[in-house]
Amino acid sequence: MTNIKIKILDKEIASVIINESKTYNALSFRNLGDLIKVFKKLDNDKNIKVIIIEGAGKGFSAGHNLKEVSGLKKKAKYQKLFNLCSKLMLQIVEGKKPVIAKVHGAAFAAGCQLVASCDLAYSTNDAIFATPGVNIGLFCSTPMVAVSRKVNRKIMMKMLLTGDPIKAKYAKEIGLINDCFAKSQLDKEVLKVSKIIASKSKLTIKIGKQTFYKQLEMPLKKAYAYTSKMMTKNMMAMDAKEGISAFLEKRKPKWKHK
Repeated sequence: MTNIKIKILDKEIASVIINESKTYNALSFRNLGDLIKVFKKLDNDKNIKVIIIEGAGKGFSAGHNLKEVSGLKKKAKYQKLFNLCSKLMLQIVEGKKPVIAKVHGAAFAAGCQLVASCDLAYSTNDAIFATPGVNIGLFCSTPMVAVSRKVNRKIMMKMLLTGDPIKAKYAKEIGLINDCFAKSQLDKEVLKVSKIIASKSKLTIKIGKQTFYKQLEMPLKKAYAYTSKMMTKNMMAMDAKEGISAFLEKRKPKWKHK
């Protein structure tokens, strides 16, 4: 996995780096497959509580490798590539651990999809985001699945129909990212929020993340029934009992992650 690097920060936080600056960290067959393996591995690592994803070099990711795409020719090959990309996005959303996108430079097409698929996203002030497929005759249909679940329809359609990039400040305003910072601050800010999340119960975070995404797709009445069931399950856990006791006793909780 020479193009995918892993750094362990503060023992409990893993940084996944797409390390292929010559292709602007393109999501090629190889990189997609390696990222899926890495995310699965980290999701099952008992020591890791938070995962950060970032790109090496000048930017985050330009999306699919167009040289690779143009050489595929056969329908089955195209289908395999887009299915693999979707598998990565689902791995991030359905995984047990929070994933944070740390963005600099450009996040375009499937790169923008990757940002939107993460639970949280932070960028430099000069980062740009786009779904520019329309400019090359290839509508960003799979990227819009993730992005349209973060921003409203009119904004999404303008991004899709024009292909125009948006700046970080506007990306924050529309809900695509959580916040943007000066380049010198980004690492510090992302690590700070990662440490806050890592200080919580792993079990509680796992239940909460999975419940959040499932209830989003449900009608209101069904969502309340489902979340009531999940809160009951959470309440029966040792960590919920410990957390409530710690609050009442005005002390820090000692999580068992059970």
